[in-house]
Amino acid sequence: MSNAQKDEFEIRQEKIKELIDLGIQPYPYSFEKTANSTYLKENADKLLDKEFSFAGRIVLKRVFGKLIFAALRDEYGDLQIAIEKNKAKVHEKDLDALKFFKKYCDIGDFIGVKGPLFKTKTGEPTILVKELYFLSKGLRQLPEKWHGLQDKELMYRQRYLHLLSSLDARWLFKQRTKIIYEIRKFLNDRGFIEFETPILQPIYGGAYAKPFKTYANALETDLYLRISDELYLKRLLVGGYERVYEFSRDFRNEGIDRLHYPEFLALEAYAAYWDYNDMMKLAEDMFSHLVKELYSSYKLEYQGEAIDFTPPFKRISYIDELSNKMGINILTAQDETIREKAKEIGLAGWNTLDRWRLVDKLFDALVGDEIKNPTFVIDHPKEISPLAKVHREKPERVERFELFVLGMEVANAFSELNDPQDQRKRFQEQAKQREKGNMEIPPEIDYDFLNALEYGMPPAAGIGFGIDRIIMLLTDAHSIRDVILFPQLKPKEED
Repeated sequence: MSNAQKDEFEIRQEKIKELIDLGIQPYPYSFEKTANSTYLKENADKLLDKEFSFAGRIVLKRVFGKLIFAALRDEYGDLQIAIEKNKAKVHEKDLDALKFFKKYCDIGDFIGVKGPLFKTKTGEPTILVKELYFLSKGLRQLPEKWHGLQDKELMYRQRYLHLLSSLDARWLFKQRTKIIYEIRKFLNDRGFIEFETPILQPIYGGAYAKPFKTYANALETDLYLRISDELYLKRLLVGGYERVYEFSRDFRNEGIDRLHYPEFLALEAYAAYWDYNDMMKLAEDMFSHLVKELYSSYKLEYQGEAIDFTPPFKRISYIDELSNKMGINILTAQDETIREKAKEIGLAGWNTLDRWRLVDKLFDALVGDEIKNPTFVIDHPKEISPLAKVHREKPERVERFELFVLGMEVANAFSELNDPQDQRKRFQEQAKQREKGNMEIPPEIDYDFLNALEYGMPPAAGIGFGIDRIIMLLTDAHSIRDVILFPQLKPKEED
């Protein structure tokens, strides 16, 4: 804290002592609020002269001698109050509310008021205070320019300051909740059932990623924070459920950038007797439904770019599109040819990554990043899709799609592999890749999952959605950390 902040802190502590001496509790237990700011402002003409109890944080106060105007902010917005000399009292105390407010009520404090609603000469809905309740004393002064907080690190590190200062920020996180609610309703209406599967897993799988590792004392074994819930949801298909999904908090011990964060929200859904064509239709229907529900149109603007979610979405071939961009057949080209192409465009890892991880990065750089409107990228190479079924007509490919929007992958889906012998072979191939240095592959094969498949899993399709990225798109947020309430940052020395 600066010296000025320390002085203000001490001044406010003194005010607390004085409040107590006056017999006023600076942190009372409750207050009965009968209306919110939006209701009072939107219905003001019908509510004039009716009495209401309202409460919020003081965000503005203007003193005009025998009259004070102040703005109180609740969850929904700001509402003006007016206090006149000798016309309002402090609750249960013979104290003039105007003098009390001047002396003891600071920007950032919470108060409650009771009184009739009226309109000022300028037409502003306002509560004329008859009774004032002191509800909470803020000891810290709000930061300078708190009402227009611009410091990104401060927004992330002290999200509560961002929320109390920005109604737009509050809108965004309410919108996040609404989007998740709409997705959940969309799936429930189509017969999907929501489940919860383990976050702590003895063997991590379902994706390529570096995990967070911990140790369970009671079990005397290592456990991992899940990188995906895929293999557990498939066990539910084996167990007899036909349409399942989970909003899963997943963890990957990797880098942070605009589109990646170590803790993120995913949605995975699986449907027995479907293939990837059925799942493509579900994804298309879900996205177009969400956009229409939120914007009353299939079109929205993201970071200045107009995006059109009108179905049907475009489809392109992963292999054909990348081969055309590179001028080679990526399935038959020599490893060195692919490395040279990667080197030409300055792709990181051109000389260290294995062939197929390099191919996937080339796709993102040359094709994925160029996609604007929602587009299904379909039929990936078998080598980069160990959990997908081989394409029924093109054995070198798998039945898989990724949905890209403005260069972002927002969904990934397969016709799921349910042949236990084929799955075993692919896991064994993965293990060889780990021996060659790919540390993102799990150190152990999940034999329990193979055991489950051997009891029989119906033909099925599965999909994973990046919920945080979807929320970015639908709220016009630039970075994934803008849509995560309390993102982690490097430790900072406390004031």
